[in-house]
Amino acid sequence: MIELKEGQKAPVFTAKDQNGKEISLSDFSGKELILYFYPKDNTPGCTAEACSFRDNYQSLQNQGFAVLGVSTDDEKSHQKFISKYTLPFSLIADTEKEIVEAYGVWVEKSMYGKKYMGVARKTFIIDKNGIIRKIIDKVDTNNSSEQVLNSIK
Repeated sequence: MIELKEGQKAPVFTAKDQNGKEISLSDFSGKELILYFYPKDNTPGCTAEACSFRDNYQSLQNQGFAVLGVSTDDEKSHQKFISKYTLPFSLIADTEKEIVEAYGVWVEKSMYGKKYMGVARKTFIIDKNGIIRKIIDKVDTNNSSEQVLNSIK
């Protein structure tokens, strides 16, 4: 499994967002990017995390950040999630699991003794030059945006 570290170049990607529009890491060149990975649309923790970024989106933008969420859900699921919670940022539909694997967040999980593969909740802060500035492994879903801001002070 890939284990990315702070200071490394972020893995490049090109994938489709909720509207089928291609988004690449290079689209964020010159901006700080909050690239957050989450397990599933419309689940309690993932909703809290997305809404935290939504509620503080203007503040994050004012500080030069773009926000991009990634899960293995499809475009239609992302459209519903964005619409339901009025999310002002794009969500990548990584149905082929290429980005989650490149970032090392496609991992074995366990629930009720059953093992399965899924997306680990993790946030990467990528600087203007495409370098991973900070990795947040233990995401506080209710305060994810504040956690990002506090981690870079």
